[in-house]
Amino acid sequence: MKISKKMESAVNAQMNEELFSEYLYLSMSAYFEGENLKGFAHWMREQAGEEREHAMKFYGFLFDREGAAVFGSMKKPQTRWTSPLAAFEAAYKHEQYITDCIHKLHEAAMKEGDKATMSMLKWFIDEQVEEEASAKEIADKLKMIGKSVNGLMMLDKKLGKRE
Repeated sequence: MKISKKMESAVNAQMNEELFSEYLYLSMSAYFEGENLKGFAHWMREQAGEEREHAMKFYGFLFDREGAAVFGSMKKPQTRWTSPLAAFEAAYKHEQYITDCIHKLHEAAMKEGDKATMSMLKWFIDEQVEEEASAKEIADKLKMIGKSVNGLMMLDKKLGKRE
């Protein structure tokens, strides 16, 4: 069944949110590279790749439903943070925002009775639980580490192993 114009527009908006997420995490990766925290930078590059995959799920869904993908302009992401903790707190806050966007999209699909979109969004709803938990876990570890350089280096090494 062809997607409605209203849902097509809403799915496109979410696809663009996911692309901005990729852009933001690449900016965070660049910040960490500049701080010589290669493991943190690697983690953020991997996260950016996941966000691109999310955007492409929406992209493919639009065409599967006889819709069209429309790319909007993106705002410039933040480029500096005061600390690794501040960057991960920002990532956690951003994931909470994305969760809210996906929930609103699901509500819109429910109002339209668009079962296909509701079904597709179940994966994203479940994924956001993991996305939020992951960013929060690292932020919490950074809080525990405090100003310990050794702790920061150990976490950097661990984050560098993310696949």
